[in-house]
Amino acid sequence: MQDLDETAPSAPRGLPRLLGAATGVAVALCLAIAVVHVLLVFLHVAPSNTISQRYRAEVDAWIYPYFEQNWRLFAPDPQSAARQISARTMHSPPGGAPQVSDWFDLTAVDTAAVQHNPFPSHTNQNMLRRAWDSYLEQHGSSDQSRSERALMMQKYLRNIAVDRIAAHRPGTFEAIQLRVITRPIARPGAADRSQPAPADTRYLPWWKVGPNGD
Repeated sequence: MQDLDETAPSAPRGLPRLLGAATGVAVALCLAIAVVHVLLVFLHVAPSNTISQRYRAEVDAWIYPYFEQNWRLFAPDPQSAARQISARTMHSPPGGAPQVSDWFDLTAVDTAAVQHNPFPSHTNQNMLRRAWDSYLEQHGSSDQSRSERALMMQKYLRNIAVDRIAAHRPGTFEAIQLRVITRPIARPGAADRSQPAPADTRYLPWWKVGPNGD
């Protein structure tokens, strides 16, 4: 037994110290990223001030599109309209005419996942809705992306629709189009709530979809 112990390989003496140092660096890095994230989100949602104005470009680069907040610290921004977002796809087979699919209700999928769910997903509640709000904020009534941020929001909205369609409808397609039906929400205490407000329907242009979603 003594001979076996003497011949057994031993771990390098500095290995535990090296692992401890690497763990400490990783923990410190995670804490630093968390602190920076909280600080940038706070500057994004807080009222405009000297610091947020000075570092607005850095804050926006970190926040959009994944960490955007639909509220302000002292002024909540409730929704004033209900939107139904649908998508359809186009596939052009070799030597054949382009085939356009039926409309697929993306909003209905999120609504079904949220209703009667005691712990609804943040993705189902907000991702599609906030992507459209950000697209509308950057484009207005035009669908021309006139800035890098507008183009980023267009790609973000398109990629969400592509992922949702691919998850529910098998098959390939080369282009996708969105339709947004907006119905105003009557304010509380409105005199006449029996007559629904007219809906506004907006068709977005066809967007090309590459093999990797670009």
